[in-house]
Amino acid sequence: MKILVVDDANLARAMLRKILEDNGYQEVLEAANGLEAIDLYQEHHPALVTMDITMPEMDGITAIKKIMEIDANANIIVCSALGQKEVVMEAISAGAKHFLIKPFEPDTVLKIIKALLS
Repeated sequence: MKILVVDDANLARAMLRKILEDNGYQEVLEAANGLEAIDLYQEHHPALVTMDITMPEMDGITAIKKIMEIDANANIIVCSALGQKEVVMEAISAGAKHFLIKPFEPDTVLKIIKALLS
């Protein structure tokens, strides 16, 4: 099962990768911006995407909309330090299934991922 981690911060991607790999998810793909995320999604069709909002090249909201055009059933979790209500609502209306505020607890991340993939 492939999971795509999208974040412009290397540390954030590494943290999510470690959480996932430590819990049995071995096929973890990484993208540093929305454009890379779309390319990787089209190529690999991962079961789940974690998406940052504020990134260079293409922001997460735009990337969510484009991924949803490719696959209306895409499982996307927004992982962002931005906790404003408007951003949460925009991400959900774009197609995200859940929203996590950074910093997040590994147990919370895993619980949401398992719920979406079951």
